[in-house]
Amino acid sequence: MVEPTISCPGCRIEIKLTESLAAPLLAATRKQFEEQIARKDAATAEREGAARRKEAELLEAGRRLEEQVAEQVAGQLRTERSRVAAEEARKARLALAAEMDGKARELAELQEVLRGRDAKLAEAQQAQAELIRKQRELDDARRELELTVEKRVQDGLTEVRSLARKEAEDGMRLKVAEKDQAIASMQQKIEELKQKAEQGSQQLQGEVQEMELENLLRSKFPYDLIEPVPKGEFGGDALHRVNSPSGVACGSILWESKRTRNWSDGWLAKLRDDQRRAKAEVCVLVSQVLPKGVETFDFADGVWVTSPRAAMPVAMMLRQGLLEVSQTRALSQGQQTKAEMVYQYLTGPRFKQRIEAIVEAFSTMQDDLDKER
Repeated sequence: MVEPTISCPGCRIEIKLTESLAAPLLAATRKQFEEQIARKDAATAEREGAARRKEAELLEAGRRLEEQVAEQVAGQLRTERSRVAAEEARKARLALAAEMDGKARELAELQEVLRGRDAKLAEAQQAQAELIRKQRELDDARRELELTVEKRVQDGLTEVRSLARKEAEDGMRLKVAEKDQAIASMQQKIEELKQKAEQGSQQLQGEVQEMELENLLRSKFPYDLIEPVPKGEFGGDALHRVNSPSGVACGSILWESKRTRNWSDGWLAKLRDDQRRAKAEVCVLVSQVLPKGVETFDFADGVWVTSPRAAMPVAMMLRQGLLEVSQTRALSQGQQTKAEMVYQYLTGPRFKQRIEAIVEAFSTMQDDLDKER
């Protein structure tokens, strides 16, 4: 291995670099390098401190900027809220004005509807008068037909009996029997014709009574809506929708009219079913013949039953009851359902006593008018 050498700068002599000679040089060189490293470390530390100070300054500047931005945003939000509030107030005023205009138009339309209903009522009254006139003509024609049929029957019977006596005198018993059979057959056909004529007359009278009831309800309660029940939809003759003077719907009454010779308890169950399907609060059956023990009106098996003469007083009280229940329900929301309140009120003894008093006064007044006539 070749030992390292150094050259003397003065005499240019190569000198072997031994450990004894190299130690001072190495120490000086090491010290020099260590000083350089220390200076570099100090410079690095200085730069790091400056960087940390700069970072702190930047953070502080960022915090101040965020505060300024937050203040500006808050100010803008306050300005925007004020603007939005003013805009909403303007829109509310416009909406209120539009609503008032709409109410005015609705009022005008309602007045127009009322005028139309008045015209229809006048037409209905005229139609009722025409129907009554035709009913009288039909009754006269029916009586004339009955007299004609009866006369022809009597003439035929007289002729047949004379012929039968003649044949009996001639000993033709078989032919007499045949004639008797012919007479019986003719009498049966006559009875069938009479029954058909009577049934047709009763049906027409029933339709007249239905129309008369609808017209009376319309004329008595102009705020309400009286609708004839369409055929096949549900039973009953007319659906009476009760409205307050302000136009608020307060309930409905299902009316059915009967004009027959005999009473049937099955009418009550059927009318209750019709009431449920029509979703009516009350149902009333107006009939010429009443159940046993009922003179003018009564509440029987969930149905108000009344004679035609007491129909209007009963209608007035039932309608007033629905109006009172509607007002009471508006003051006690959530306590009872409307159906419960209607049933309890309209089936109570006090309500029935009120109707009895009205019907009695109405009947007395009607009797006085009849006597004056």
